Amino acid sequence: MKNIGFIGVGIMGKSMVRNLIKNGFNVSVYTRTKSKILDVIDEGAIWCDSIKSCVENKDAVITIVGYPKDVDEVYFGSDGIIENVKRGAYVIDMTTTSPVQSKKIYAEAKQRGIFTLDAPVSGGDAGAKAGTLSIMVGGDEEAFKSCKDIFAAMGTNVIYEGGAGYGQHTKMANQIALAGAIAGTSEAIIYAQKVGLDVGTMLESISKGAAGSWQMTNNGQNILKGNYNPGFFIKHYVKDLLIAADEASNTNLDLRVLNNVLAMYKALEERGMGDLGTQALVKYFDE
Repeated sequence: MKNIGFIGVGIMGKSMVRNLIKNGFNVSVYTRTKSKILDVIDEGAIWCDSIKSCVENKDAVITIVGYPKDVDEVYFGSDGIIENVKRGAYVIDMTTTSPVQSKKIYAEAKQRGIFTLDAPVSGGDAGAKAGTLSIMVGGDEEAFKSCKDIFAAMGTNVIYEGGAGYGQHTKMANQIALAGAIAGTSEAIIYAQKVGLDVGTMLESISKGAAGSWQMTNNGQNILKGNYNPGFFIKHYVKDLLIAADEASNTNLDLRVLNNVLAMYKALEERGMGDLGTQALVKYFDE
């Protein structure tokens, strides 16, 4: 499989496209605003002016868009992926969306002889650039095996999770765990500031022990430097946590850390901070 259509070339998508090109794939791209991706077009991506033209006659199609409504828009309708991708193609949705939506896409595509995988990612823009994303894949195992070379171009921790929707369920578990890690790091920094510790020394001291985490090592340093640029937008994390909270509710779970951190991020979004990175959670404590 060498010919890939790629829809949704945002912060992470750009790096994913670049890594696919570096690994020998022919990548056609579509996004809403061409002017925002002129750099990757100059680097070898082939511009398409519609979803239909981006997916026709491709061996595989990858999508990574913003919200569940965007997923519906690109997959369904006369100009969408399902109607225009060829029979036998592999369609990989790397958007973080609801497991229910992934199962709907799987069922519709299967009727048409199209293989679909839900394959959300973790690792942020840094992982996308380095090609070291964690990729959590749901769908038919044979389809997963057929797409291994595609996944290997973008990630190093690529794991088959089970049937349709299981990639999304795994990503929800990831986002729930992340909530506690970034909140704990933020609170540790606020505590250190209030009691007069040198924050950099504190982070160096605790980050290699039992309290250490990716969030502390990476976003802790971003907070220390006052860098709130998005590796992952607050507004997108709110979307993810809302999905996770809904799925938890559907199984009669009351996940208090998840719900509390979601409330914090929603408060920041209401204060106009949705386009900042998730490390800006520390600003919640400025109130």
